Amino acid sequence: MHKVSSALRVAQRKWALLIALVLPVVLALTSPSAHSAAPNKANDSETRAELDWRAQRAQQLSAPDGWLTLVGLEWLKPGQNSVGLAADNTIRLKAHAPDHLCVIDVQGSQLRLITPTDGFPKSLALDGHPAQEAQLQSDDSKPSILSTENLTLVVLHRGDRFALRIKDAQSPSRTAFRGLHWYPVNPQYRITAKWIPFTPPHIEKIPTIIGTTLNLPAPGLAEFTLNSKTIQLEPVLEDPNAKELFFILRDATSHTTTYESARFLYTGFPDHGLDQAGSLVLDFNRLYNPPCAYTPYATCPLPPYINRLAVAIPAGEQRYSH
Repeated sequence: MHKVSSALRVAQRKWALLIALVLPVVLALTSPSAHSAAPNKANDSETRAELDWRAQRAQQLSAPDGWLTLVGLEWLKPGQNSVGLAADNTIRLKAHAPDHLCVIDVQGSQLRLITPTDGFPKSLALDGHPAQEAQLQSDDSKPSILSTENLTLVVLHRGDRFALRIKDAQSPSRTAFRGLHWYPVNPQYRITAKWIPFTPPHIEKIPTIIGTTLNLPAPGLAEFTLNSKTIQLEPVLEDPNAKELFFILRDATSHTTTYESARFLYTGFPDHGLDQAGSLVLDFNRLYNPPCAYTPYATCPLPPYINRLAVAIPAGEQRYSH
C-alpha cells in the first residue's frame, strides 16, 4: 500500500510538472490576442492616421480662409458693379467693410478693378499689394485676390456668368465652430476595388447645386462588393493634370445621417495606371462633406446618376450641425 501511494504521488508530481510547462503555451496559442496582435497593431496605426486626417480637415475648414468664412456669392452684372457696406452699392457686403470698397467692371469676358468714388481704402490689397486699377483674373486660371483685414474676394466663372465669392475671417460660422461629426473608423470600409478603364475615356456631365454643368473627364469605373452587392462608382478628373481620382457620390445614409446632396472622396490612381485594368483602394472612412454642407454660398457638384447608390455606406463624415 505504501508503495502504491508513493508511485501515485510520483505520477501526480509528473502530471503537475507537465501541466505547468504546457498550459502557458496552450493558453498563449488559444488566446484571441495571439492571433490578432499583429493585425491590431496595423489597425491601430491606420486608425491613428484616419484620426489625424480628420483633425487636419477640421483645421483646414475652420482656417481664416476656410469654407466656414464664406459669407457671400454675388453675381456680377455686365458693366460696373460697386462693392461695399453702404446701401447704394450694387453688391452690398454683409460684413465689416468700408462703405465703398471697389468697383468691378465686366465687359464680356474681361474684368477690371476700378477706383470707387471715395478712392481705394488703404486696407484694400490686390494680390498682396496696395490696390490700384488693373485687370482681374477669375478662377479659370490663377484668380486675382482682393483682401482687407478680414475680407477676401475672388471672382468665379460659372457657366456664362461671373460671381464674386466673399469670405470673412470673422464670420459667425467660423467663430462658433465646434468640430465635425464622424462615423467611427471602420476597416471594413477600406476596400480594394477593381479598376475598369474606359476605352476611350469620355466626358461626364456633372450637374451642380446652382444649376450649371461641369464637363469633366471620366477615365473608368471602380467596381467592388459591399454587403454581397456589386457596386460601380465613376470618378472624374478635376483637371488634365490631376494626380487623384475624384468621386462624387451619395448613398442611402443621406436620408438619415449624412449630407443629403453628396459626399466627396479622393483616391490615388490605380496600380497600373488609368488606361489599364488593375486595382485601387477606396477608403470610405475619408468620405467628407462638400462646401455646400457648411454654407449656402458654395457652388458644389452633384453626383452623376451612376454614383447615386441605394446601399448605405455608414462611414466617413456625417451631417454638419450648426
